[in-house]
Amino acid sequence: MKFIVSSTALFSHLQAISRVINSKNSLPILDCFLMEMQDGTLTMTASDNETTLCTSIEANEFSGDGRFAVSSKTLLEALKEIPEQPLSFDINPSSLEITIQYQNGQYNLMGQNADEYPQAQNLGGNTVEVTIGADVLNVGVNRTFFATADDELRPVMNGIYFDITTEDITIVASDGHKLVRYKTYAAHGDEKAAFILPKKPANLLKNLLPKEQGDVKISFDDRNATFVLENYCMTCRLIEGRYPNYNSVIPQNNPHKATIDRTMFISALRRVSVFSSQASSLIKLSLSDNLMKISAQDIDFSTSAEETTICQYDGNPMSIGFKSSFLIDILSSMSSTNVIIELADPSRAGVIVPEEQEENEDLLMLLMPMMLND
Repeated sequence: MKFIVSSTALFSHLQAISRVINSKNSLPILDCFLMEMQDGTLTMTASDNETTLCTSIEANEFSGDGRFAVSSKTLLEALKEIPEQPLSFDINPSSLEITIQYQNGQYNLMGQNADEYPQAQNLGGNTVEVTIGADVLNVGVNRTFFATADDELRPVMNGIYFDITTEDITIVASDGHKLVRYKTYAAHGDEKAAFILPKKPANLLKNLLPKEQGDVKISFDDRNATFVLENYCMTCRLIEGRYPNYNSVIPQNNPHKATIDRTMFISALRRVSVFSSQASSLIKLSLSDNLMKISAQDIDFSTSAEETTICQYDGNPMSIGFKSSFLIDILSSMSSTNVIIELADPSRAGVIVPEEQEENEDLLMLLMPMMLND
């Protein structure tokens, strides 16, 4: 079996799928890429047994079909230093000896038997399909990913929840302290359905989607999901279990509303939070007529800081405490110029929304307060 492919095309695709490979694998074959040549198309697969990522490129020339596995680390390191040029692969099907010829030299390495490579799971009979724009999915995953939990006791919280209806798709993540709800009207399903995407495949999508165009076709059953992108295909295990009712924790009546410049607010929080208690990272927001006082103190070290900034607020004076790192994370994952902070009272969650929502989307973030020791 012989074929010729572009070195940079091969390297960029292999590098993208290599992120799925674990540093330590129970099956040695999972340290390899699976390469399949069929009718001039070279399909490359990487897997960790739960998530499988595959991609393909067209060969410039080829003779013979076949499949083999090759060490991912060796191949990536070898290709990394080769500038753009045709690479000629020659594979002996009986001994699995691989010869790669480039402009000034050649590599010789041993392949492994492709039949040992685990097959990706096929979806069952009750498959649900939904199509969403790559740009919309990219925004949804990026907006929500930071709010996922690391909770061994509640594994459902460790992923991103996709709630699909016939009118919209809602993407949700929460760790019990903060919650992000990203609703898009630019895509919808044919029926009501839902799944929980684990953190690792969500992170892989985060890396792949910015370079993708067109639509992403998502198919899923109770256990697995497949994402078909323009250049990649990902199959992964889902987190099984019921996601909590996220709408019930969002307070509806929030009479106290403050509008503030987002970047200015982040800068002030970063300055003041330096002086907060290292144990709690507590910062206090005190609202009065069109002013917000941001303050923090660390009693153990007798340090404190406060800063007053202008905002739009005409309610009764009130103070509320938040963990500064969580508040900065929430504000940093938004893109609007101004944000509205909606509050009910110091013991109830604060709702943070953009002053102007982007077209066809509804973004809401929620942060649980911290007790103030006044």
